[in-house]
Amino acid sequence: MTHTLLDTVVFDLGGVLIDWNPRYLYRKIFADADEMEHFLTHICTPDWNEEQDAGRPLQAATDELAARHPEWESQIRAFYGRWEEMLGGVFDDSVEALRQLKDQKQHRLYALTNWSAETFPIALQRYDFLHWFDGVVMSGEEKSRKPFPEFYQIMIDRYSLNPRTSLFIDDNLRNIKAAREIGFQTIHLESPRQIMPLLREWKMLGE
Repeated sequence: MTHTLLDTVVFDLGGVLIDWNPRYLYRKIFADADEMEHFLTHICTPDWNEEQDAGRPLQAATDELAARHPEWESQIRAFYGRWEEMLGGVFDDSVEALRQLKDQKQHRLYALTNWSAETFPIALQRYDFLHWFDGVVMSGEEKSRKPFPEFYQIMIDRYSLNPRTSLFIDDNLRNIKAAREIGFQTIHLESPRQIMPLLREWKMLGE
């Protein structure tokens, strides 16, 4: 373990602090799990959702996809029409880690998230801890997203971050690799239950 002196922690949100999964909604819509997986793999795909995370208007994206797949129109329109039902709650260990870091007042705390500017206000209203950060850089507002280097650079420039003294936490290995290329220290969070022991390894939290 590299014992770099760290002054900043950067959190991803979905998959790290917030349990977002379209299956929470689509299990209510599809009786057949295989049909649901086909829909989420080939129709409302992660790549398609990321286009909206990067600023594409939800209505335009929905209308265009429904026109291409009219046989799935009602299911497509549910994606953003019932988006709030994809929120499954929070990961308690991660929220507690964020709380402890905030209470220590020893590190700057930021969020770097791929999130639509149209749906983010729902999360802001629901989750108080989103207001604990010193700053949030959201893809939908910046019209860029992880893993593109320019998106990380927006945060670096705006908040005068030094990547080498900043710890970046994300559940997506693609995003972790991009952060490492820029020089960030990283935690690839494969399970939220790992976050407390991993932060202790980095000497960020006490026992």
